[in-house]
Amino acid sequence: MKNLCIAVALLGTYLVHAQAYPRFNNDNELKFNIGQFLANGSVEGSYEYFFSEDTSIGGTLYFDSDATDYNGNFGIGPNVRAYFGYIPRSGFFAEVFGLYYIGENEVPDNNLGLRNNDYNTTALGLAFGNKWVTQSQKFSLEISAGIGRNVNPEVFQETFMFRAGISLGFRF
Repeated sequence: MKNLCIAVALLGTYLVHAQAYPRFNNDNELKFNIGQFLANGSVEGSYEYFFSEDTSIGGTLYFDSDATDYNGNFGIGPNVRAYFGYIPRSGFFAEVFGLYYIGENEVPDNNLGLRNNDYNTTALGLAFGNKWVTQSQKFSLEISAGIGRNVNPEVFQETFMFRAGISLGFRF
């Protein structure tokens, strides 16, 4: 009888603890930027790792078949995020990002016609957005926008670059 009472007390303590403090086992998230894909055909994927309930680090990788398109044809970069929502790992966020990207600019020349100027550059920037997650913490929807400054722009290149997206994510 004594062993049964101890077992019931331990089980009850475990159940009460499980209800009061939810576990967040899904520390990894893969995202696909569906907004960029629908707008201009770019393929952009991101990875995010949560190392606390309101902070994460991650990276972005994108490809575009048109080198003269928005922000070039290839980009890669890291980011750090801080979440400010009531639900852990979701809600309003601020992000600091870096991005290395390459591409081409078509510049008109009076004597030669159009000239393609290749570039590769690095940008540092700030983004804001909002993330919503399902009750199971498995799927997410994110809307974000940001601006960055090119560290070493060419003469023919813009000084600032812009990021935006609507991303669908899966946590594991």
